[in-house]
Amino acid sequence: MPSRSELAARRLVDNMIDKPATVTSSGPSSQPSITPTRRELANAIRALSMDAVQRAESGHPGAPMGMADFGAVLWNEFLRHNPANPKWFNRDRLILSNGHGSMLQYSLLHLSGYDLTIEDLRNFRRLGSRTPGHPEYGRTAGVETTTGPLGQGLANGIGMALAERALATRFNRPGFPVVDHYTYVILGDGCLMEGISSESCSLAGTWGLGKLICLYDDNGISIDGPVGRWFSDDIPGRFEALGWHVIPNIDGHNAEAVHEALEQARAFHERPTLICCKTTIAWGSPGKGGSEKSHGAPLGAAEVAATRESIGWAHEPFVIPPEIYRAFDARPKGAAWEAEWNDMFARYRANFPAMAAEFDRRLACGFPDDWEQMAWDFIHATQQRHEDLATRAASQRALEFYGPHFPSFVGGSADLAESTGIPWVGSRPVDFEHPDGNLIYYGAREFAMNAIMNGLALHGGYVPFGGTFLMFADYGRSAIRMSALMKIRCMFVLTHDSIGVGGDGPTHQPIEHVASLRIIPDLSVWRTCDTTETAVAWKAALERVNGPTALIFTRQKLPHQDRTPEQVKAIARGGYVLLDCGNDPEAIIIATGSEVQLAVEAAQQLNGQGRRVRVVSMPSVDVFDLQDKAYRESVLPPAVTRRVVVEAGVTAPWYKYAGPQGVVIGIDCFGESGPPEIIFQHFGFTTERVVATVTALC
Repeated sequence: MPSRSELAARRLVDNMIDKPATVTSSGPSSQPSITPTRRELANAIRALSMDAVQRAESGHPGAPMGMADFGAVLWNEFLRHNPANPKWFNRDRLILSNGHGSMLQYSLLHLSGYDLTIEDLRNFRRLGSRTPGHPEYGRTAGVETTTGPLGQGLANGIGMALAERALATRFNRPGFPVVDHYTYVILGDGCLMEGISSESCSLAGTWGLGKLICLYDDNGISIDGPVGRWFSDDIPGRFEALGWHVIPNIDGHNAEAVHEALEQARAFHERPTLICCKTTIAWGSPGKGGSEKSHGAPLGAAEVAATRESIGWAHEPFVIPPEIYRAFDARPKGAAWEAEWNDMFARYRANFPAMAAEFDRRLACGFPDDWEQMAWDFIHATQQRHEDLATRAASQRALEFYGPHFPSFVGGSADLAESTGIPWVGSRPVDFEHPDGNLIYYGAREFAMNAIMNGLALHGGYVPFGGTFLMFADYGRSAIRMSALMKIRCMFVLTHDSIGVGGDGPTHQPIEHVASLRIIPDLSVWRTCDTTETAVAWKAALERVNGPTALIFTRQKLPHQDRTPEQVKAIARGGYVLLDCGNDPEAIIIATGSEVQLAVEAAQQLNGQGRRVRVVSMPSVDVFDLQDKAYRESVLPPAVTRRVVVEAGVTAPWYKYAGPQGVVIGIDCFGESGPPEIIFQHFGFTTERVVATVTALC
């Protein structure tokens, strides 16, 4: 890193040769009496970033200080957006995949006129603030996705770019580019170290997402120090091999070089572009620039003061000169861009009324007018068919019915499409030539699939679902968690749900997986026992617009259960009485999925002996827990303490329902390889054991 005197000399030269900040000609702009240089605009970001982190006494100042130059060029000279309407559909999307550099994004949002005040920046990382440590979707206006777990923002951006290309293919007409925006992703070394970057960028190259532009902050530093000791990839060569257009060796602190690279990227529409920006972490800091010491801790008061001197920033903390605000202000041009688009769409609607109406429906991701009646008619018809099917096959039946009524529905699978029952009659594969299909073949890339699904949902116009084996949910678990954290509408179809997988053995037999999904906040989980419960589960998942759903299905065939119409309706409450013995049960058997049949057979045998045993099927624990106390106690009366829970998974979570006097029949070890029926017997999942367990309690 240059010394303080060298930095000061360089600053003087920069100020002599640096051009004034430019504004795009696509919209009106103010003409300030003083026009700041690009470097001065970047220095405003540096000052806000180091001051906010210093005030919070925690954070990552180095990244936003290093990215400030190219970030300001991208934001001021290329990004089309409207601060007054952060949800304007045809805005460019910008994702900060290295979310620890959040003060870059917060500074840009504040300076350009979003609803983010200087007081919000002063409250960086404070409880309840609109400037959390990492950007959070739904908390801060202008933040497109929650980032922090490295690499996932990149994959989200790929999902958004795919959505843009697919919707443009479907709806654009000559002279009417109603879907026409770029997706920009800023990422760092850590994002490219994470495996999800290879998974997702391989797909982006295959799909030819030419309006995806990524800026790589190549500062060579991570928390542990210079990355050369553990990250020696030839990044340009790697991305060229993945089918990307690569612009290497751009000086990320040279605004004109960055501008030219972005122009080149925007002119190249055949492939996604990676711009490799060579930067210095904490640029401008005399003592900590270029060092890991600036990565994850405040610079310190003395170093902040020294940095002010070295970059020529004479203003107090959180004080921004009026000319800087005027140069950043994107509200006039943003309003003009949106008005121009609105005018074009009005003409589009006049010329193509049917397409415009379909476009409206796609963006709304809503329901058919007669949805409730139609869905319940299908569910009751499913009950009346009395079919014995694997619930993965029952899921496919449900998709066959529901799918045609949801044009925004897009499915996919991680190389297990047929095995998970994802394709349906209305499926049209997505590929380079047909991006507007509704069935995505992700290959064996579970993590990328889930994160790209999140991007599709965040973009708008799509309700995504994706399938793999439950065993492989762990590969993509972090993206499932992020979906729940953002409360977005995704469906994760997870089949082959237990030791019932059989011969594939313990590597493919989930044990702890259902329980581990149930403990993710705001993720709804369904494990169904037959065709009817599966149809209800899909209805619930489609209707859940404020969070994701995991749908857990079997490989093996399950018997159909008899129900009254009232019991069919009660499935939607997550837990219900499937088999009763009158109003005064002496024992209750609770079960889910494939184990419901064991519970029914055991209760029938016991009731035939004069016992009074109730069976409760609980396909969704979280939905049942949301029911009112009166309903929950009508299903599980507190006075009935003799309870047995049966599920082919870990036992610990079920004691909440079994109670201190109850018993849980489960499996707390890994499985074995063999025929499914033999494996179930081996681990004690038999009618005889359930009968004996209930009898011992009574």
